[in-house]
Amino acid sequence: MSQGRLWTTVTLCLALSACSLAPTYRRPAAPIPQQYPGAAAQDAAALPPWRDFFRDTRLQALIGLALDNNRDLRVAVQRVEQARAQFGIAQSDRLPTIGVQGTGLATHTPPDLRNGGADSPSVSRSYIAGVGMTAFELDFFGRVRNLSEAAYQEYLSTDQARRTVQLSLIAQTAEAYFNLRTSQALHDLMVKTLQARQGTLDLVKARFKVGVASDLDLAQAQGQVDSVRADQIAAERNIARATNALQLLLGTPIPADLPPAAPFGRDQLVAALPAGLPSQLLERRPDIIGAEHGLMAADAQIGAARAAFFPRITLTGLLGLASPELGTLFAGGQGYWQFGSQIQAPLFSGGVKGNLDLAKASQRIAVASYEKAIQTAFREVSDGLAGEATYNRQLDALRSTEDTALRSLKLSQVRYETGVDSFLQIQTAQVTLYGIQQQFIQVGANALANRVELYKALGGGWDPQDVKQPKDES
Repeated sequence: MSQGRLWTTVTLCLALSACSLAPTYRRPAAPIPQQYPGAAAQDAAALPPWRDFFRDTRLQALIGLALDNNRDLRVAVQRVEQARAQFGIAQSDRLPTIGVQGTGLATHTPPDLRNGGADSPSVSRSYIAGVGMTAFELDFFGRVRNLSEAAYQEYLSTDQARRTVQLSLIAQTAEAYFNLRTSQALHDLMVKTLQARQGTLDLVKARFKVGVASDLDLAQAQGQVDSVRADQIAAERNIARATNALQLLLGTPIPADLPPAAPFGRDQLVAALPAGLPSQLLERRPDIIGAEHGLMAADAQIGAARAAFFPRITLTGLLGLASPELGTLFAGGQGYWQFGSQIQAPLFSGGVKGNLDLAKASQRIAVASYEKAIQTAFREVSDGLAGEATYNRQLDALRSTEDTALRSLKLSQVRYETGVDSFLQIQTAQVTLYGIQQQFIQVGANALANRVELYKALGGGWDPQDVKQPKDES
């Protein structure tokens, strides 16, 4: 075979379009209702990016720190790089490996085995230099191509896992910040309540000195003060723990020069979120998108396992120079080429069928995982929408209840001071008002956390840098 024919053969082999034995991908039907419970169908609308969703500039700065320093996110980013490298390795198997080769061989032959008899040289030498191609598989049945496709889909799935971690980190940072603000708000409430109850205690003491109040009144008033003081100490502990939790998410100490915090309330977030239709979760949620890429990877693995039943043909070749003397290696007339092929076909190999069965089972697992991801997302969005439909009404009811409890406390104080009622009425009114005020702060925090969770459940807003890497079709 001439050198031209050798390279023509290699070129034709590379130009062959490999078939694929992978099953044709069809997205499984979403095992969820057509709309959310109690919600009307909505047109698709883009979710705001997190910097538009969170209006508190201090929280925006904290989220930015977390995205830069959180260790879980760094691990997720490096896993994407791992998957990218694995895809590069699998992709390289679709092309021949060509490199420069040089060999030198010296052989000693005993006298009775020499071609020229005992008088011929005992040591023969040969030198070869050229460009060679290592074993390259002709991918007629798409085995290598499907392995490359599986690696590519795994890479995309891992990148969506990174987006899932990023979205979760944004939500966790916001919730940790709101937990800290809630603890601070409760502490402020306890400081004010302690001041009010201390004033009531001073009044009871003054009445006790003139013989108007009883020992029981004094003990009850003192107990009210001590109870709030104990709650205040617990709130200080909760503030410290909430600060530690926030700092862990940030991955760095909390800076002292953060922007001023916005007033703690519902205005820290956008007023409403466009939920859209349940089917839109398939395009929004990174965990669902990642699960679908995993399903595509499983289909490609089936194609590779099916191709293993067919023969595998590999080629090797070398084009260069050969000479018995190193000094004449690059002289004229030393042209040398070598071309080889190998075919392998399974005859009795239970492992081949076992690999196919394994690939099919993995594909069924991937389908179930994909469907479970959709169902979980539907449930999370439904829970978030249920919260959006009820938290505001609950807060309005608590606000009204707080006003009523405040009026009751003022009336009980007047009646006590005029001698109409005992101190027990004041004590009951104080406990009621204090409990309602605590509940109002906690429910307000829960309403904020619910909206954050709904934002996360809907897939969050797309950041400009979240652009899918184009697939290399080479």
